Amino acid sequence: MKFFVDTADVAEIKDLAASGLLDGVTTNPSLIMKSGRPMLEVIQEICAIVPGPVSAETVATEHKKMLEEGRKLAKLARNVAVKVPLTPDGLKTCKALASEGTMVNVTLCFSAAQALLAAKAGATFVSPFVGRLDDIGQDGMHLIGEIMTIYRQYPHFKTEVLVASVRHTQHVVQAAKMGAHVATVPPNVLRQCFKHVLTDNGLKAFLDDWAKTGQSIL
Repeated sequence: MKFFVDTADVAEIKDLAASGLLDGVTTNPSLIMKSGRPMLEVIQEICAIVPGPVSAETVATEHKKMLEEGRKLAKLARNVAVKVPLTPDGLKTCKALASEGTMVNVTLCFSAAQALLAAKAGATFVSPFVGRLDDIGQDGMHLIGEIMTIYRQYPHFKTEVLVASVRHTQHVVQAAKMGAHVATVPPNVLRQCFKHVLTDNGLKAFLDDWAKTGQSIL
């Protein structure tokens, strides 16, 4: 499974990229707002840090303007994946951009039927939002299972399932068990994947015993 981080915080991205764990980055208008910086500047900076796909979202809702925005974003760097909503105009834009060789991330997917349409439109990624489905009493991970089952029936589909709206580490583990291609996670959730109380306890015990030896490696 590939790990993308879901943030527009450049400092966070630099820190996580140093671990070698990052395969890409996803952003959206809300994350850009939190950064307090100009969108195009932020996207260019992130693309220079992470060689993998960096999702940059259009904000137009009508196809013609969405396509113009998508083309402008795609020119920022070779690793930009233009993000479009899963709407009729968004899928038209996806088809056009994909035909031009641009990576496209179709976002705000909440059903298997929508994911099927995204694949047929040539999306590079489709982003099902598991956490938001959980919020309304549905099973977000069940949707991932449905999409993976459908995509496996059609080997000519090249669209990767990018699990989004990840709220905790179990979302990541469950998505990996289902064979999802990518999980995009907030920085705090990615860091939670490191944590286990037995790891902490074991490290403390080793260090305490080492201190008692009075030795030094250096």
